[in-house]
Amino acid sequence: MRAMVNKWSKDVTEHDHPYDLPPGIFKAADPDVIAAALQHSAEDPQRDTKDPYRTAMSMLDFYINRAGKNLDDSEMATLEQAKAALRKRFGKSAHS
Repeated sequence: MRAMVNKWSKDVTEHDHPYDLPPGIFKAADPDVIAAALQHSAEDPQRDTKDPYRTAMSMLDFYINRAGKNLDDSEMATLEQAKAALRKRFGKSAHS
């Protein structure tokens, strides 16, 4: 009998993720566009997020960790720049 592989991250992405983001936002070439979309989603009053910065950064980290080895150097660089753009938008330092 073949064991079922439970891909929890796929399930979260497809069903449980409560944040509405534009389709393909993580593929945007402009890191500030990515950061703005994450900030907008995390600060949505209907989301009842206690820490929008942390929520936005978690969404970005989740995507990076999930896509990981499938990202080319340029995509990874853009996503790392999006982290810096998020920090700037929320007034955080690199070590926050």
